[in-house]
Amino acid sequence: MAHHALPKLTGIALLASAATATAAEISRYDVMLVGNRAGEMVMEEVAPDFATMTFSFNDRGRGPDIEAEYRINEAGLPVEVRITGVDYMKAEVEETVSVKDGIWSWQSSADAGSSADPGFYTSLDGPPGETTLLIRALLADDDRTIPLLPLGEAKLEIVGDHTFEDGETVRMAELSGLGFEPFPVWLDERDNIFAVVSGWFGMVPEGRSDVMEVLAAAQDKRRDARYRIIGDAAVTPFDGFVVIDNARIIDVVNGKVLTANAVAIDDERISALLEPGDDRPAGATVVDAGGRTLLPGLWDMHTHLSPGDGALHLAAGVTTVRDLANDHDQVMQIQKSWDSGEAPGPHVFRAGFIDGTGPFAGPTKARIQTAEQAAEWIDFYAEHGYSQIKIYSSIPIDLVEGMAQRAHSHGMRFSGHVPAGMWAEDAVRAGYDEIQHINMIFLNFYKDIVETRNPDRFIKVAERGADLDPESAPFQKFVELLLENGTVVDPTVAIFTDLFAHVPGQLAPSLGTAEGRLPPQVHRGNLKGGLPVPEGWQERYQSSGKQMLTVIKALHDAGVPLVAGTDAMAGFVLQRELEYYQEAGITPLDILKLATYGSARVMGVEREVGQIAPGQRADLILVDGRPDEDIREIGKVSWVMKAGEAVDPALLYQSMSIRVASTGR
Repeated sequence: MAHHALPKLTGIALLASAATATAAEISRYDVMLVGNRAGEMVMEEVAPDFATMTFSFNDRGRGPDIEAEYRINEAGLPVEVRITGVDYMKAEVEETVSVKDGIWSWQSSADAGSSADPGFYTSLDGPPGETTLLIRALLADDDRTIPLLPLGEAKLEIVGDHTFEDGETVRMAELSGLGFEPFPVWLDERDNIFAVVSGWFGMVPEGRSDVMEVLAAAQDKRRDARYRIIGDAAVTPFDGFVVIDNARIIDVVNGKVLTANAVAIDDERISALLEPGDDRPAGATVVDAGGRTLLPGLWDMHTHLSPGDGALHLAAGVTTVRDLANDHDQVMQIQKSWDSGEAPGPHVFRAGFIDGTGPFAGPTKARIQTAEQAAEWIDFYAEHGYSQIKIYSSIPIDLVEGMAQRAHSHGMRFSGHVPAGMWAEDAVRAGYDEIQHINMIFLNFYKDIVETRNPDRFIKVAERGADLDPESAPFQKFVELLLENGTVVDPTVAIFTDLFAHVPGQLAPSLGTAEGRLPPQVHRGNLKGGLPVPEGWQERYQSSGKQMLTVIKALHDAGVPLVAGTDAMAGFVLQRELEYYQEAGITPLDILKLATYGSARVMGVEREVGQIAPGQRADLILVDGRPDEDIREIGKVSWVMKAGEAVDPALLYQSMSIRVASTGR
């Protein structure tokens, strides 16, 4: 990327000089990823109106390295900001804010603009310590609500506190206006951030990782109460028979529209399919489909769940998900709350995540170096009801075959990334039931790329992928190996389109079905580009993304089982993933099959769920359109049933400040 030199912020040198007589206040934080220290954030308050921050962490070779400077006015609003360094994907960051003659002006990697109305500028690439400045500005406001720049507004509410054994008290605040739901932040006695806690990411005072568990429990209690309110409004349980009448019913297994036009449901199960002239059960609750298309609920086979994802999934028609790596305690709690109905969310299958050690190790507590350690973790996951083991890029390759055998001995599936030093064909022979991500298929044909733990596993495919020929002998031989072993491929192609072809300033391609519907700050956060593309390589990267679709079509045509997964924002991205399969040339009926019955079959539960037939669990969706003819209609889900309970997508979207379009798009 081109580098443009920026002038130093006006007045910063003078402020720093004036501060020499006063000791700066320094706050140091550890950045935690799934319980492991991964970096740090340092905030130095040089003067009452000037602060500097540094922020960096390592996540498998990715991660930001940021320096930021802020000068604020008497209202606590940033009037001069300079943020430099690299972002999570190592793209260069140059973000600035200035105020001249009462006009706020800003420039980021995704946008530039100005405003005569004052507000708190929320950066795209700034450190989390910036939230301290926002909170102080909100606390100073009478109603604790201030406008944001470039758009939106933020509101602060103090909702609780916690006192530690040593007498230190911290307060829990919730920030609204930054995402789909209120964002919890813990404050110290100076109104600085004390901690940010979640299952994946945490930021705590240096050396204080011990506080995460107790603070997370307090957050969970309040969050669960909010989800119960949302669920009570959006979910309708039924007593007795339910009939969904006047529907276009799709037989996804055989790829056709049925002559039956009604489904009878009793006790969470489909009891019968009814023809137009058949009598309906007496006293049944009738849901008039009004000619809408009735389908089995969709599956997202590649998620990393957060508590708030449940509503997003259900609203998009996703009634079952597979979690492919998470914090054990978090995913167990999520599944419990969704299964019990305490919070709205889909059914969950869990995969236990294991990696090796080293600088590129994945975000998991299950890091192993020996066969004995691997066996202990596989046994742990089996004992806790996980249906699959997923391994990652730093696993010692001499352990893979034994790990696959151990998982299979428990009746578990075995899959993952292909560890560095192996190729996909080696993984299949070692016992993989499934390969995650289409880039791992491409890397099988680049035997000179042995370091696949870092971002090269994306970059090298972007550089070379356009040349992979599915008609070539090596590719055809590889397909034969996949077929011989019944190996499944989980492409997650939408995320690679984002990496290879996302132009800064435009909404991420994977969120095409959400255009114009997202909350302002969520929308803007998805305007950042993908990989930093070298000058002159834009067309090449885009061509490699398109070739991924060609390869997916070739795999499908050959009979290799595909499953639809996202590894990205819940709900909307699955709809876009399915659209990409249609762009590849796969028929809509085949796409619907792989996203419903095909997924259930991969997980071994096709006798229970995945099609519309007597005895099947009543996981169903109504679509205002004909996705069996054009898969883009799948974005028009208007009614959802999970295990016999009706869910209103519109109410779920409204609870997350997502605009409900009349077309469903």
